[in-house]
Amino acid sequence: MNSRSPQKVVSDFLDDFAVRDIDGALGNTAEDINVSVYGLGRHDTGRGTMRTVLADIVEAFPDLIVTVKRIITAGNVVTTVINVQGTQAAPYAGAINQEKHVDLDEVWRFVVAEDRITQIDAYWCQQQLYRRLGVKRFDQIAIV
Repeated sequence: MNSRSPQKVVSDFLDDFAVRDIDGALGNTAEDINVSVYGLGRHDTGRGTMRTVLADIVEAFPDLIVTVKRIITAGNVVTTVINVQGTQAAPYAGAINQEKHVDLDEVWRFVVAEDRITQIDAYWCQQQLYRRLGVKRFDQIAIV
């Protein structure tokens, strides 16, 4: 018997992510979660994968602000539109740190079963991210 609705599970995950509590966020996920982060080309299974995704974001943007703009729930599928902001303080997505401020709208789709997130698909415009990180050559991301 579920004690939380799918939307509540996702809201709890995003609340923890917004305060950079990676362990708290991962506590809302299944051990064998399927993770797809299309902008980074990362598709894998397991909490370790999700931990890496979240830790990379938190490390690169220590002043991270995550704002939930919209939540759409259809059964056990919860789709969110979030805004992620922060000033780069470490390399991210192959781009060196230039201390650029990033303000990026993203869509994260969650599948929830038995009070745990079993799948996350994260989408954003990678070209927009690179532009905001100050990347000038998309064929050689690390060169500015």
